Amino acid sequence: QVQLVESGGGLVQAGGSLRLSCAASGRTFSSYAVGWFRQAPGKEREFVAAIPWSGRSTYYADSVKGRFTISRDNAKNTVYLQMNSLKPEDTAVYYCAAGRILVATTNYDYWGQGTQVTVSS
Repeated sequence: QVQLVESGGGLVQAGGSLRLSCAASGRTFSSYAVGWFRQAPGKEREFVAAIPWSGRSTYYADSVKGRFTISRDNAKNTVYLQMNSLKPEDTAVYYCAAGRILVATTNYDYWGQGTQVTVSS
């Protein structure tokens, strides 16, 4: 069993930065792939970024490539999403998810409760 808690969301002006954290409980977290997703009002949840258990590779949606960076610290059971050059269209609730297999779909086993990110123009 893995429990995930996101933090770091907030209100920021366009062009600003935020760093989201996904803190996990559970001894086996380091063996899970982790994905970040977001959901804006009236839209489906969409893939943002993902990282395998090793942290040796990263994957991004085209819409955030070059602006967002996913990383993990397995010693701290935490995955981060550094978001730079934020745009109003990045406004959404951001979720982290963990699973045995890294995918760019919502097919993950465990989900956090989400953290709101609002980017003002």
